[in-house]
Amino acid sequence: MSSLNPIILIPARLPATRLPDKPLADICGLPMIVHVWRRSVQAGIGPVVVAAADREIADAVAAHGGTAVLTDPDHPSGSDRVWEALEKIDPDRRFDAVVNVQGDLPTLDPAIIRAVFEPLGQPGVDISTLVAEIAIEEERTNPNVVKAVCGFTPGSRIARALYFTRATAPSGVGPHYHHIGLYAYRREALARFVALPQGVLEKREKLEQLRALENGMRIDCALVDTVPLGVDTPADLERARALIAAGS
Repeated sequence: MSSLNPIILIPARLPATRLPDKPLADICGLPMIVHVWRRSVQAGIGPVVVAAADREIADAVAAHGGTAVLTDPDHPSGSDRVWEALEKIDPDRRFDAVVNVQGDLPTLDPAIIRAVFEPLGQPGVDISTLVAEIAIEEERTNPNVVKAVCGFTPGSRIARALYFTRATAPSGVGPHYHHIGLYAYRREALARFVALPQGVLEKREKLEQLRALENGMRIDCALVDTVPLGVDTPADLERARALIAAGS
């Protein structure tokens, strides 16, 4: 296991086009963000703090025993929000790695959080993330499903990311991998990343992680079995409620 000392940060903001105020959406008696916070705590790899853009989110987390820090509501990305939160809560730089967990994953398996942190055990890795093999044929050509281009050797569950794309890639016979937007960063890598200008390919594909690759940073991917449910629509919310009610 890595000798790094990680902290888990969960960026969350109220504005959302398809599901306004979704961090506060009730799921079996608890706000969604509290479910995510609890599952992150269960991962057991470090303290968990919600990086909240809005006072209502911070208050909801605190009301259920969690820790939250308020951040600038105008950040362009979750990475920027996470960096501000880290600098606020850890000015002495005790934490040298950060796991960024999305705030809309209320059914997240804590083991997946542990999996995203694992690749940072290799000294040359700046950022780590997750992929799952695509099993539904239509996802291969769906531009809303981001594909990670990486080659897993037989028996391996960690591979270097060569590219991320909305296209169907790579060509030829073999698996395609669905990128899952959880990240772990070395602290110095996150500091460098948020200071970089947007990349040419990042703008073209509308994929923030390409900024890191365009600037020579190394991203490794850990292979997991399933894609966690992200809640973006009312239908997703109902599915999450059903899963949690059933004990998932």
